[in-house]
Amino acid sequence: MVVYLVGAGPGDPELITLKAVKALEKADVVIYDRLANEEILKHAKGAKLIYVGKKAGEHYKSQDEINHILVEEAKNNSVVVRLKGGDPFVFGRGGEEVLTLLDEGLEVEMIPGVTSAIGVPTTIGLPVTHRGVATSFTVVTGHEDPTKKEKQVKWDYTADTVVVLMGIGQIKENTEELMKYRDPKTPVCVIENGTSPEEKIILGTLENIAQKEINPPALLVIGNVVDVFKQINQIK
Repeated sequence: MVVYLVGAGPGDPELITLKAVKALEKADVVIYDRLANEEILKHAKGAKLIYVGKKAGEHYKSQDEINHILVEEAKNNSVVVRLKGGDPFVFGRGGEEVLTLLDEGLEVEMIPGVTSAIGVPTTIGLPVTHRGVATSFTVVTGHEDPTKKEKQVKWDYTADTVVVLMGIGQIKENTEELMKYRDPKTPVCVIENGTSPEEKIILGTLENIAQKEINPPALLVIGNVVDVFKQINQIK
């Protein structure tokens, strides 16, 4: 019995890895998230499919329920694939699921995925680092678990580029916090539905991006690399 913890990539079904495809092809069960493109499930012919998607304010299954499902399916099947959007260890709670399975004495193999934090900006020609412009980047969640006793995100990051995931619901509050440490004129690029046919790019600054019409799922790239994106794509 083995559980494969698999990253499905940022959305485009062609951005999944060959190793992930091989795991899906031999799966008896696939437990998958909302952000995992369902086209990818075609690689798991004949497998039992269990949807456990979570959405801000609308959780289909709690994390404890997902952990329970994983353990039960792993104990009753030879190959289980836990398919998660992006990379399972980048705000995917993959570590929690691995620890749960290991506590039950179950074998786990991790297969990385292309994280949206880097993969999505790359596909539109937005480098998160660029010589002479940005030598560092930070990836941060824009939505912390509300049950935490204390917030860990302080927004005082010194990296040249900041990539915010899952932050659209709190974009106004987050950008206001960022402006305590960064110039309000700092350029921002929002990418909705990255790598999908519905992809949309919205440009602005820290002081005005929250006023624009933006729908999740989307990520924010904050920093002068956005100006490099404009050069690459000949946007004035």
